[in-house]
Amino acid sequence: MKMRKIAVLTALLFASLTLPTTAEDTGLRRLTLRSDTLGWEAVGRVDFGNNGYCTGVLLRPDIVLTAGHCLFEKATGARRDPTLISFSAGMRDGKSVATRSVLRAVVHPDYDTNSPNNFKRIRNDVALLQLSEPIPAALAAPFTIQSFSGLGNEVSVVSYAQGRSETLSWQKECGVLGRQDSLIAFSCDVYFGSSGAPVFDRTGGRARIVSIISSGKRDADGSTSFGMELSRLVPELMANLRAGRGVFPTARLTAKRLKVGGGARASGARFVKP
Repeated sequence: MKMRKIAVLTALLFASLTLPTTAEDTGLRRLTLRSDTLGWEAVGRVDFGNNGYCTGVLLRPDIVLTAGHCLFEKATGARRDPTLISFSAGMRDGKSVATRSVLRAVVHPDYDTNSPNNFKRIRNDVALLQLSEPIPAALAAPFTIQSFSGLGNEVSVVSYAQGRSETLSWQKECGVLGRQDSLIAFSCDVYFGSSGAPVFDRTGGRARIVSIISSGKRDADGSTSFGMELSRLVPELMANLRAGRGVFPTARLTAKRLKVGGGARASGARFVKP
């Protein structure tokens, strides 16, 4: 059974993106009312001005978790300027509980947007954004990371995507299709713009993050999405952010000190909204 699931995961990973030819009811629900978004306010939209968006989620009042490839231009592979990015927590029909600009960012050091190794690229497709100001937990309570416990579990995804970019959508239940070398395949209904969307374990107490969406495919059989195990990656990124390792831009930090002292390819598609 284990080998069959690994074979399925490998086949899914190298499939190409196609649009579904039949309607499918996946249970995806648009969180239209303010009451619908209660508890999900820490999930928000990561905007690149007029150049697309991803989904992100608060881990701390001033730290947002998202996909690493969101920090790179899709067409050129060039690194984005984080100071031109904003995060809108719990955005619903153009209004958010709080919007903040980004001060700096860090991508996992093992992530390579140009790597031909699909497994390695998706497995390390993680980034952190540090906001210019914290968002009070009273407005958007951050989520915690939990180790992925294994196959056979139902998970939930909260995301933005093409066709539902203005309001969060919640898929209460989707399945785990396979797991291999810290890479996980889900049956969750995600699309362009869902990169960085948190995958939640909702068993007991408040939902906890077990993965984020990196890439996926759509075809007549439904949606398949791919994420990674986060329990090792996020602590590494937090440590790098605190130490300034791999953090960009660096000029912003230098300027601040002077003032105080005196003066893309992936399996299917990477889900950044073009």
